[in-house]
Amino acid sequence: MAKEFRFPDLGEGVTEGEIKRWLVNEGDVVKKDQSIAEVETDKAVVEMPSPFPGKVQKLNYPEGGIVKVGEVLATIAEEGGEGPVPAMPEKVAGSVSVVGELPEEEATVPTRPRPPPAEAKGVLATPAVRKLARELDIDLSTVKGSGPGGRITETDLRSAQAGREPAVPRVQPKFDIYGFIERKPVRGVRRTIARHMKDAQNAQALVTTTEVADVTDLVALREKAKKYAEEVKGVKLTYLPFIIKAVVAALKKNPYLNSSMDEESGEIVLKKYYNLGIAVATDDGLIVPVVKMADQKEVFALAQEIKELADAAVSRKVDLADLKGGTFSITNYGVFGGVYATPIPNYPEGAILGVGRVQEAPWMKDGEMAVRKLMYLSLTFDHRIMDGAQAARFMTDLKTFLESPELPLMES
Repeated sequence: MAKEFRFPDLGEGVTEGEIKRWLVNEGDVVKKDQSIAEVETDKAVVEMPSPFPGKVQKLNYPEGGIVKVGEVLATIAEEGGEGPVPAMPEKVAGSVSVVGELPEEEATVPTRPRPPPAEAKGVLATPAVRKLARELDIDLSTVKGSGPGGRITETDLRSAQAGREPAVPRVQPKFDIYGFIERKPVRGVRRTIARHMKDAQNAQALVTTTEVADVTDLVALREKAKKYAEEVKGVKLTYLPFIIKAVVAALKKNPYLNSSMDEESGEIVLKKYYNLGIAVATDDGLIVPVVKMADQKEVFALAQEIKELADAAVSRKVDLADLKGGTFSITNYGVFGGVYATPIPNYPEGAILGVGRVQEAPWMKDGEMAVRKLMYLSLTFDHRIMDGAQAARFMTDLKTFLESPELPLMES
């Protein structure tokens, strides 16, 4: 008898995954809990353990294929038993033949259509999304939300609408009038970033303010502590742990920066804890693991945790729990040479700090011109939650703590 191994609901808003690599072949005998595939979700790369033993009868997706929660990954027959093999779902067709030396075109097939359902109530969605669902004749109870807490977004509705359209092949040229082109599927982390950033911009009223901090003393403190950190604590000490301490101290004085908007109730939720997201650049895009209870950790412990989270993010082995629960985020584009930017908050967080590079420049200090070490800062915030005056006070306090780095260190 054959059993169906369906792609499980991994939680944390994961609705689909891409088959990165099959670890078994059809005909192989597997044990219970033996990993049979590596699947990349929009959060991490996870291994799929078989829920039962037997012989692999059918692998239902090619490597690179997209499988949604609840769809059959593989069919596994009990040893000595056979069973029906489900058909391969329509996903992506390959390229057509080449004429001369010019590749012509390739066809892609969208997911198979679904009949339009009637509208339902009792799901998590904003009034605007509910209105759009009525216009599109989509039952919200049939849509899996990718927003915070499972909230249904406009993007989710558009995806649901696309799934109901007839599966008509779409011609994609391999070249334009200027020359050859290459198309890259938007999947995994990049797809999540695209959707999440658009949702954030649609949902929030974003404003960016900037500041410059004289971090000459911070640079000296870090240089003094760097050797001790490596030889005694066994960690590489960057500026980021000091920035985290300064951010936490500034957030305590300006609580609206450590908050989010509850769309359903129309309330601002002030967080009494400090979980700081740290943007990590990977080959697939930005991943934002979260340092939990950052206010309760000293500099060396922060340095160690940041490294562990960053390594896990780059290898795509980060735990899903480490990507949730953030209250405020930091993106350090200065390591790549950036100065100012307009970063987008990790929605539903109400603000994000962008940290530019540290560089020497002429600066007035105690009435005299001198060459100092300057750090360039950008803060993007949700203007629905806070006013410009609150954001400016936060930046002023942050500047004070960065310029006098011993002050936030005294708080823990």
